[in-house]
Amino acid sequence: VQLVESGGGSVQAGGSLRLSCAVSGDTGLEHYMGWLRQAPGKEREGVATISSDDRIKYANSAKGRFTISQDNAKNTLYLHMSSLKPEDTAMYYCAARRGPLGETFFLKPDFFAYWGHGTQVTVS
Repeated sequence: VQLVESGGGSVQAGGSLRLSCAVSGDTGLEHYMGWLRQAPGKEREGVATISSDDRIKYANSAKGRFTISQDNAKNTLYLHMSSLKPEDTAMYYCAARRGPLGETFFLKPDFFAYWGHGTQVTVS
């Protein structure tokens, strides 16, 4: 599985960005995709996770401001971010995990097996 993020950049507080993750390789029909981030000097943290049956989980920091979505026809994962804050500044990573799907799923980094190289988001 190969994951390539794009769409990061510099934005003023209150602005919006849409991150994209191009997915190639075999994720399996049942899978999970996620966005995670890591700010300088901090641990990597989950932002949002989506299952292949469209169940979604958000970190408290993302609720109401970020939206995760997937376009299976385009093999692309998205993260639309609005009302951005300086504390959202981080490297954002796309991640994936093959199924099977279960009743519970997670945001945390060790839930995922495959990672992209990240795209930088800077909010000033």
